[in-house]
Amino acid sequence: MMELIAQQLIAGISTGTIYACVALAVVMIYQSIGHVNFAQGEMAMLSTFAAWQIMDYGVSYWVAFPLTVLMSFVLGVLVERVLMRPLRHAPPLSLVIVFIGLLLTINSVAGYIWSFTVKPFPSPFGTAPFLGSALISQHQAGMMATTLVILVLLFVFFRSTRVGLAMRGAANNPTSARLLGIRVRTLEGLGWGMAAAIGAVGGMLIAPVVFLEPNMMAGTLVYGFAGAVLGGLSSPAGAVLGGLIVGVLENLVGTLIPVIGGELKLTLALVTIVLVLVIRPQGLLGKKLVHRV
Repeated sequence: MMELIAQQLIAGISTGTIYACVALAVVMIYQSIGHVNFAQGEMAMLSTFAAWQIMDYGVSYWVAFPLTVLMSFVLGVLVERVLMRPLRHAPPLSLVIVFIGLLLTINSVAGYIWSFTVKPFPSPFGTAPFLGSALISQHQAGMMATTLVILVLLFVFFRSTRVGLAMRGAANNPTSARLLGIRVRTLEGLGWGMAAAIGAVGGMLIAPVVFLEPNMMAGTLVYGFAGAVLGGLSSPAGAVLGGLIVGVLENLVGTLIPVIGGELKLTLALVTIVLVLVIRPQGLLGKKLVHRV
């Protein structure tokens, strides 16, 4: 029993790193425009299909990977420029409808081009046991290592570079940032591009586990949202923490409480979102906003 729990804990951490990537992408866009991008998962799915297509042409994984990340970055910037910027002052409900429309459009286009047939996606790390241990596979270890590298790079970027510091300032107080000469709209496009690139990495890492098809990111996006809400939509670090917690809970609860099983795991994520919004709306690490009247 202890070995099973240890195995599920490690599996939860590995999948939690993917949820952390999705949650981080959600938080980055939320800080840019103040709204949640419901099409985040479909954008990651589209990027994963693009990687699969590039490899199907005979290109190696390690060439297709950076190409896909670059294309995803451009896609994120284009979405911000073409769709979001003209709707900058639109009512919140209009933006929600646009996000849902974007989700349905990408899903339908991907299904039309590549069909809804499940396709295998290669793992760059292999599926053999990691260092001979039955508790963790090479792919799980690779997912955790890749996510850790992304988080370290983002930490250095936001803490030690002028552009990163400007993005933080623009997200916290856009008006003051504009008075200081910071090009807030340009940084919003950069934030969208980075979020799309991070989501693409998450999609390519989770595809070998869930297999590639147009609906592959539906559950992952819900878990990512749960992680973002749990950690705090105003805190990138909270998004990472929330994603890891949701990943561990998803695996451990299904093992320790057999009645839940795999069918109710998604329900657990939705219940987590509701409970956090009721008990602590700002999340574990999010800041409570106080508006002066």
